Amino acid sequence: MLMNSYRIHVTCAQSAAEAWRLIKSECFDLYMLDAWLPQTDGFEFCRRIRELDSVTPILFYSGAAYDADKQKGIAVGANAYLTKPDVEALIETVVEWIAKAKVDEVAQRWVVNQPQPHEKSVSAQFFSAAAVGN
Repeated sequence: MLMNSYRIHVTCAQSAAEAWRLIKSECFDLYMLDAWLPQTDGFEFCRRIRELDSVTPILFYSGAAYDADKQKGIAVGANAYLTKPDVEALIETVVEWIAKAKVDEVAQRWVVNQPQPHEKSVSAQFFSAAAVGN
């Protein structure tokens, strides 16, 4: 519900197995994990996701708040690690990483579609990234 109030659509999974099926069959803008997942370790699950998808941002939002937990989360491939219950930082970080992913996606398409230097055309693309809800 919280994310919906910021116009962020959320798909939830009740288990790592369900999440893995979704990750393999759908495209997401961001993965949010907890260090403690039912029947699996969140850090190991993050590592598995990174093996499959090296681009999509991964965010840990967890009650595991030791510096060692944060370092481990980043080491296994997460882009950010936040501790509960900092909801304000959670929203800011989710919006930031989704916007960055969208900008990177547009930039990649722009580079791929650039005219070759010998072509006599001029191409310009403009985009604006703003935080959701502003």
